[in-house]
Amino acid sequence: MKLIIGNRAYSSWSMRGWLAVKALGVEFEELVVPMFGQEWEQQRGGNEFAPGGGKVPLLWDGEVVVWDSLAIVEFCADRGGRELYWPEDEAARAMARSMAAEMHSSFANLRRELPVNVRRRVDGHAISAPVAAEIDRILQLWAQARARFGSGGEYLFGTWSAADIMFAPVVTRFATYRVPLPPFAIAYCDAVLHHPHVVEWIELAQDEPWVIEQYEPEKA
Repeated sequence: MKLIIGNRAYSSWSMRGWLAVKALGVEFEELVVPMFGQEWEQQRGGNEFAPGGGKVPLLWDGEVVVWDSLAIVEFCADRGGRELYWPEDEAARAMARSMAAEMHSSFANLRRELPVNVRRRVDGHAISAPVAAEIDRILQLWAQARARFGSGGEYLFGTWSAADIMFAPVVTRFATYRVPLPPFAIAYCDAVLHHPHVVEWIELAQDEPWVIEQYEPEKA
């Protein structure tokens, strides 16, 4: 298996795809392509990137190719066992899938105004009303999952799942911009940030030499 990803410091979708493959517990090759540089423009036009339209993450498994983070989650679940990614309980599984899909398709203001940067901590970053509304929606989802299905562990549905994978970059955003959170969300974010795969991703990001100015907050 070979996973092509963008900069770990900035690429939320790459993080999701990488966490999904890591959950399989198998060895895989990683290719990091620095986004928006000359190397990026050259490589993304090659045949290796063609199936995904020049976007990352992109997973090759022999002749099989999968692009888009949520598709990679599902491919890995088919390959390694759905219990690695989705709750066993039917109601919990339905909610986890709905939350993952909503994260995949929504929260455009949050993505735009609070770009991922796992290497930074920022004080005094203004939160607009549209972003605040999206944060409230995320906290509502988290609270419902934890209250209904989270008694078995620290994560949204107790044990680590695809829902946590999809929301992991949101957790890093909250940490980067020091977003005020209620106690239950602070505990959940702390659990995610201490998950060994998330720790590894963030540690690897520290050693990247690339800087993308548009994702660097003005106040730090």
